[in-house]
Amino acid sequence: MRWRAILLFGAPGSGKGTQGKVLGTIPAFCHISCGDVFRGMDLRTKVGQAFLKYSSAGQLVPDDVTVDLWRQHMAHLVTLGKFKPEIDHLVLDGIPRNVEQAKLLVNDLKVEALFHLVCHDRKKLEDRLKRRALRDNRLDDASDTVIHDRLLTYEKETKPVLEYYGDKTVKEIDAEQFPFEVTRDILNQVQTTKVSRSKKALSTIGV
Repeated sequence: MRWRAILLFGAPGSGKGTQGKVLGTIPAFCHISCGDVFRGMDLRTKVGQAFLKYSSAGQLVPDDVTVDLWRQHMAHLVTLGKFKPEIDHLVLDGIPRNVEQAKLLVNDLKVEALFHLVCHDRKKLEDRLKRRALRDNRLDDASDTVIHDRLLTYEKETKPVLEYYGDKTVKEIDAEQFPFEVTRDILNQVQTTKVSRSKKALSTIGV
C-alpha cells in the first residue's frame, strides 16, 4: 500500500517546519519531520545501530539507512495508531531530502503534491535563521558561514528533487507572507488539487 503524502519543501528559514506543525493539527493529516524520525528511532535495532555508526563518526548517513529509519518510525506509528493509512495523509518535512531518497520511497509514497515555500529575499531567510538560533540557544548556528553553507546545500539538493517530481506535482507558495497567509495558500491548493480526503477536515479551520 502506497501512502498518500504531501511534501513540504523550502530553504532553511522558509517556515516549512511551522507549516508542518500547523497542518499536523488538522484531522486526517499526520505531520512527520526528519527530526521526528531521528528522535523516535530505536538504537537497539540493526538500522538504529547503522545510523549511530555514521552519526557518531560525524559522517553523512547514507540515503538507504535514512529511508529504512523512516520506515521503522512509520511502522511504529501505525502500530500505535498515531498514523492511520486508510484515513490520514502524510505531511512530510525533510524527507525525501534528495532525488535518491525520492526514488527509494517510490513504493512507499503516493505523492499528491509538493509545496515549495519560496522566499526570494535571502536576507530575510538569514535573519530568520539567526533569530531561531539565538532563541534556541544554538549560537554556532547563528554564524554567517554556517547559514551560508546551509542555504547553499539546500539549493544543491532541492532543485533536482523539484525537477524529479515535475510541474504537475510542485506547487509554489510565497513564504514571504505572514505564516497564516502561507497556511491559507497551502490549504487552498490542497482543496484545489483534491489532496484532502474529506472537506470536513478543512472546514475545521474555516477554509
